[in-house]
Amino acid sequence: MLEKYFVARKRLYPQNVKGKFRNLKWKLNFLFLSIYCFSPIIKFDRGFSAPNQAILIDIPNSKAYFFFIEIWAQEVFYLAGILILCAVTLFFITSLFGRVWCGYACFQTVWTDIFILLERFFQGDRNDRILLDRKNNFNKFYKKLLTHLSWLLVSFLTGLFFVSYFNDARELFYNLINLKFVNISSNVYGWILGIAGMTYIMAGFAREHVCTYMCPYARFQSAMFDDNTLIISYDKKRGEPRQKWHQGENFEGRGHCIDCKQCVVVCPVGIDIRNGLQMECIACGLCIDACDNVMKKVGLPIGLIRYDTMAHLSEPVSHKKFKFLQPRTFYYSFIIILVSSLMVSSLIFRPKVETSIYQERNPLYIIMSDGGVRNVYNLKIINKTHQHKSFHISMARPDFIELKVSNHDEKNIIVPAESIIELRTLITIPANAVRSFSEDQILIQINITDNETKKVEKISAIFIKNDNNNF
Repeated sequence: MLEKYFVARKRLYPQNVKGKFRNLKWKLNFLFLSIYCFSPIIKFDRGFSAPNQAILIDIPNSKAYFFFIEIWAQEVFYLAGILILCAVTLFFITSLFGRVWCGYACFQTVWTDIFILLERFFQGDRNDRILLDRKNNFNKFYKKLLTHLSWLLVSFLTGLFFVSYFNDARELFYNLINLKFVNISSNVYGWILGIAGMTYIMAGFAREHVCTYMCPYARFQSAMFDDNTLIISYDKKRGEPRQKWHQGENFEGRGHCIDCKQCVVVCPVGIDIRNGLQMECIACGLCIDACDNVMKKVGLPIGLIRYDTMAHLSEPVSHKKFKFLQPRTFYYSFIIILVSSLMVSSLIFRPKVETSIYQERNPLYIIMSDGGVRNVYNLKIINKTHQHKSFHISMARPDFIELKVSNHDEKNIIVPAESIIELRTLITIPANAVRSFSEDQILIQINITDNETKKVEKISAIFIKNDNNNF
């Protein structure tokens, strides 16, 4: 019944190919794998109070560390800025060079390449894998078994490396190497297995389906393309009409494409680039390598399939092949520089100590036995530095109002490094001063003085003397 509405997707067997773009992909795979997997192991000294892991997302303490950048929970807008910057940069690159991110740097592409390499190592190249899948014997069983075991090993290591972004990486690896499994939280095991399972499924089985059906980027990438975007292109003027070629034949009166379909069998998403640019194309360039190899064998110039612009393909005489300096180059560059400058300046000049105050609402005020009025506040001090801080809390105005901090000495409030302290603060108007205020609400100001630097943080609040049913 479902076959009436859906066409079953055939399994792909990408063929190995040699060439400059395949070599470039291997080099970038090594680079990005190194970045993705080993970044958490890098040390970065922040002082005694902070972790010395260069990249760490510390969820229990609601902090994120990225080398010299530290983001607290209340600074989540920095994460939004980073995401905006990444998105604009990706759009910029796409508008100029097409989906090169997908072809060379995406997690899915990098890990799929690794899985296909392992599959090829144990089962052989395209034809060997096709023939192997048609058989049912012990040779198929043990080759498939070794393939899946290697996939599971890579998947487990992937889960381990990615979980280390959220934990002390060196301690985690130490416990695993020394078989101290009891020192590792069950949540860590759960996340390692979860990420490993998703890696095994996505890189081992889903592969091109992720790029075609799951990734939203493929759906709106064309909105960033124009005639001057560098994309994988088939030169129809040179290649058509295509037909088979035999040794010794010349190419007079026919196209240079010999319809060998090498560009199709090497494609990791299984498309025929000769049909034009398609949503599934990830711009990896493997079809270029395959076609160039064939052109060299038949004695023709390379470049029948190449990175080119639609403008140059349609009118090669009047248009240059590719121009980096275009109006959009300056638009995107301006946005990237602006967002980066705003974020960097905000990080540089953000306060190292933050304060806030809020009043306890139940009750709003307390009438003392001697006729005075008291309000109770929660005063929060955030110390973002890597040293312990000592503060003196005092009433700035009105100066005759009494201020007392529960269980603390107001002249020496210690806030540990990289921590938040909440102080229950009692503010009282003496009985002899109550009648001097006709207002029901009074604006008060509290000074919070750093005992070391003498820098004063001023914070204001409303003192409620009588609500008169307004609250």
